[in-house]
Amino acid sequence: MELAQRIFETVGRTVIVDEKHMDAVTGLSGSDLRTSTSSLRRWPRRRKGGAARDTATQLAAQTAYGAAKMVLETGYHPALLKDAVTTPAGCTIDGILELEEGGLRVTLIKAVMRATERARQLRRGEKDREQGIGNKY
Repeated sequence: MELAQRIFETVGRTVIVDEKHMDAVTGLSGSDLRTSTSSLRRWPRRRKGGAARDTATQLAAQTAYGAAKMVLETGYHPALLKDAVTTPAGCTIDGILELEEGGLRVTLIKAVMRATERARQLRRGEKDREQGIGNKY
């Protein structure tokens, strides 16, 4: 186990989890890259402030990177960091309100739950739902 951990730590942080949680880990970590890149791809498309697409993409990616880095480096829960940067009656809270009203949190939770269930099915050797159609990136 220590050797595997040392190998994986050469490319990032590692955590050791009980095997019974591996489907959930796969559903979250294994599938979140697609969810995250989908979000990054859509942010610039919805830019209404007039920024160029390349600029909007850079800003969105840097924001996601910075947020993730803050969570990892401080050890604080994301909700605490959100509260720390959210000004009452400011633009951030208005944006958060729109995300909540649009059901983003529920949608993300459901996406992770679905990916976890699919990981469980694949581990059990169940057939693909779409008979041989692979992932489309």
